[in-house]
Amino acid sequence: MSLNKLLKATLSAAALFAVAGTAAHAEEWKFAHEESPGDVQDLYAQEFKRLVEEKTDGDVNVTIYTYGQLGTENDITELTAAGAVQFSNASPGHLGTFVPEIQVFGVPYLLSQDNEVNKKVLSSSPTIYEGLSKDFESKGLKLYTMYPEGEMVWTTKKPVEKPADFDGVKFRVMTSPILIETYESFGADPVALPWGEVYSGLQTSVIDAQVNPIFFVESAKFYEVTDHLIYAGQQQYTTTVVSNAAFYDGLSDERKEMLAEVKAELDDFIYEAQKKANDEALARIKEAKPEIEVIRLNDEQRSVFKEASKGVGASLVEEVGGDTEEVLNSLREEFGTDM
Repeated sequence: MSLNKLLKATLSAAALFAVAGTAAHAEEWKFAHEESPGDVQDLYAQEFKRLVEEKTDGDVNVTIYTYGQLGTENDITELTAAGAVQFSNASPGHLGTFVPEIQVFGVPYLLSQDNEVNKKVLSSSPTIYEGLSKDFESKGLKLYTMYPEGEMVWTTKKPVEKPADFDGVKFRVMTSPILIETYESFGADPVALPWGEVYSGLQTSVIDAQVNPIFFVESAKFYEVTDHLIYAGQQQYTTTVVSNAAFYDGLSDERKEMLAEVKAELDDFIYEAQKKANDEALARIKEAKPEIEVIRLNDEQRSVFKEASKGVGASLVEEVGGDTEEVLNSLREEFGTDM
């Protein structure tokens, strides 16, 4: 038996006892996410834990597993679908193998530049919670919520203010057709590189640039080996929280109502928390490297990149098929970002 299968079997067996609970023992819920302690997903998970334990008077105990403790991003999604983990975070990029339509959130300039709009759509969109949620349930997952973790910021070795500036720039991307096409459309030369090789790749000029939310740029210290932070508005790092569908469906009405209350409180909490985390990370970067240049593209400059990448959505629709086009068009209408 492989280590991954053994891990799933062990956790699944433990879950049968953990979530059952008795009057004398608290129920045990596991919450796994993709990031390190103190990062945005961890802030969400910690507040989820606090609220659930508080609202159940300690009848539920939430154990949080951070990056790597239960395997890769795909592993924790599989563990959630199998019922070994009750809740987990996963980005649309990693969920694409489970629910292909969720990859629409990788389309550049889909989200609004106004986070109040994003909060409303990502927390209550009919397209997401009445449409996409059914696709999640068919894979054994219950879509609990979605939220952005901050703008995806380019860290580069030279200033980039227009597509021509990307000429010859080796830009690190995850292994994703939509990301590769996006950065080709922007004028860069995309290079698929594992996360663990990004810092050394920048240091040795295997790559010249990469993209991540600023809190992650700071924690991974990518600013040490690049010279410019560029806010182009093309995307926010958007994550989902999913639950095991059978677990969720088996909860009492009281527990489901409690989770709905927790979700509503967290919808407000996480937007303030991620803004604070990103603002503080940027301040620390500036303090650590005063010479770093921060470039914020204006609306006119952003519109050039938006126009250059407008074919990415159509390519995704063609590749994924199904109701992807309907999902993408509906979300553009809800976000107010029609091409």
